[in-house]
Order: sequence, then C-alpha cells, then structure tokens
Amino acid sequence: MSVPESESAQGSTIQTIDELREYLYKGLQLEHATLPPYLTALYSLHPGKNSDAWHVIRVVAVEEMLHLTLVANVLNAVGGTPDLTKPGFVPNYPTRLPCGPDYFEVHLRPFSPEALDTFLKIEKPAQAGSEEDRFVPVDWAALGLASDGATPPPEKLAELEESGTVLGLVPGEPTQRFLSIGEFYEEIMRGINQLEDQARKAGTTIFTGDPARQVTPEYFYSGGGDVIKVTGRDTAVAALTLVAEQGEGLYGGIFDSQDELAHYYRFQQLEMERYYQKGDHPGEPSGPDLNVDWDAVYPVKPDIKLADLVADPEILAAADEFNQFYATFLTSINLAYNGQPDLLLKAVWEMFRMRDSMNRLVRNPLTGHPGANAGPTFEL
Repeated sequence: MSVPESESAQGSTIQTIDELREYLYKGLQLEHATLPPYLTALYSLHPGKNSDAWHVIRVVAVEEMLHLTLVANVLNAVGGTPDLTKPGFVPNYPTRLPCGPDYFEVHLRPFSPEALDTFLKIEKPAQAGSEEDRFVPVDWAALGLASDGATPPPEKLAELEESGTVLGLVPGEPTQRFLSIGEFYEEIMRGINQLEDQARKAGTTIFTGDPARQVTPEYFYSGGGDVIKVTGRDTAVAALTLVAEQGEGLYGGIFDSQDELAHYYRFQQLEMERYYQKGDHPGEPSGPDLNVDWDAVYPVKPDIKLADLVADPEILAAADEFNQFYATFLTSINLAYNGQPDLLLKAVWEMFRMRDSMNRLVRNPLTGHPGANAGPTFEL
C-alpha cells in the first residue's frame, strides 16, 4: 500500500534520513509506553474473574508487541538501529503521550473506569480535517514545565525526554505535537515517500538496511495480525498502516485491513458492556453482552514507586526483582530486533510469565497506605 508520488508531494516535516529514524525511534517508544499501563490493569484482575476484560486487554497487549515489531522492522529497513535500552525509553509514569487533541496523563492503575478512560484516550481515532489541524501546539504551562508557557531551552527538552517525563516531541519542532497517533504515523509514511522519491531520482534508495535484521512471521505469532517483512516502500507503508489501523481504526474503520477489531473499539466494548460484530457502526455494538465486574480487582496503588515500599522490605525486594525481570525482557526484545529474531518468541512468552512476579506485588497490602496494594513500578 504505497502512496503515489503525487500524494507524497503533500510534503512532510521529515527532511532527512536521520529525522526519519528519529521519528521511528519515537514510534517504538510510543508503542511500548502503552504496555506497562495495559499489563498493570491486566494483572490486577482477580484470577478466574472478568474473563471478558482479561481477553480484551491481553489481546491488545500482544498486538502492541506486534506494533513494536513492525516499527522496528521499518527502522531496520531504513538503516536505523532499534534501541529499547536507551535512557528514557521507559516512561516515568505518570507520563503524557505525544499525540491527541488534549493532554491527559497516562497512569499505572488497576483495572477501573479511570484506567479504561485512559485506554480509550490513548487509542482514540482523530483524523485531521485539514493540513493545519494535523499539528497541535504544545502547551508547556499545562504540562507544568514552564510558568509562562514558553518552550524550555534545548538542553531542558533533552533532559525531559531522557528522563521519560515527556515522550515523543516532534523532531525539530518541540513546540508541536500530533492530533492523534494515526496522524503521527501518517507523517512517517509521508516522510518515507518523500525521501524515497528523492532517492530514486538520484538512482538510490533509503532502504539500505540488512535484510537479516528483519523479524519475519515465523518469529512472532499473535493471532491478531502478521509481522510484515519490510523490504521497500510498499511493505514499509503496509507495516505502518497496519499499526495505525489496528490501534485506532485509521480512516474510520472499526476493523483493520486484516479483519481485526481496532484497539479503540475493543476497549469501547468494555465501556458499553457489549461486543462488536461485523456490520456494526462505531459506537453501536450489537453483539453479545460483555460482563465487567469492577470490584473483582486488586486495589493497586496508582503510579507506585519504590520509595512507597520502604516500610515493606519483602515487597520492595519483589518490586526490585520485577524491575530486573522487565529490564531483561526489554533487552531480549532489543536483541531480537538487532539480529537475533529467534529471541522474540521467548520474549512474548515471558511477557505472560510476568503474572507470577506481578502476583507477588498486587496481592499484598501496603503498610501506611490503607486500602492500597503494591504493584509494579517499572523503574528501570
């Protein structure tokens, strides 16, 4: 699914291959940033309860791993190097994502109406009505990072990104963010077309990466779409289109091009307590009832930090162990994206073995925090 040269002539803010690689790195960061909130909500569910919610969140989490892999394939194809171990790659929760018409904080929370509301905001479809509407000004005062609303100096911006406090500032345009995740990926696809058009006119290509670094379908199975091996413009655009479609239903569809329900509508089923089925319109699911028990959940303390656990040495040790486990998990994925794709099969399996480590946290009440249980801190 390539964009013809006439359409790519709309232009992109992406002017160089280095800028394209920076955008794709931010895509990796964005896709991963949803995993800790989704996993925290998933493993806060009481065993044997909320099977519908468990299924919905689990499917979305696995598909986020697929998206991470697709973006890594595109980055490798254009000669970049995925790095999931870079400082600031894992957000400092609560964090704010780089996309959306309104700022909202993304928290580590147990499954709850508040958590679901955040998930819907993350995946919310929003297609710009005009070119001017694709970008939204960054309100630094709203972020609490500049009392006068002025853009912080470059060294401060770099510090904020490295700390994971602010994600995905537009490369070269820190005063702007995107209306939606779909528009973010639209910009990357435009950049790919623009740079590839220029390269072909010069008799070259931007797709100079080592084909051996591609993760191919045999190394990842999710049941929610296939990995696409990126070999050129068409497969790169197809991979990124699938990411956007599967997340928010790009271009207004409930189902993506591989006939999977988009994440926004998967989560909306929990809100409306009814499943979507083929032929339904957005906001009008007509399938079977979906049962949600908001009380069958461990009361994990939102945005818990290691500092909250000092009164409970055993829980603190378990939280440290989980963080080490998660760091190893990310390292395995990073190696998979850097020439050892067979490690991805193990990493996906490890993601669901996290339940054991999570259980040692979410089932334990905290000293000094009445009514609150421990939880993962994701402080790496």
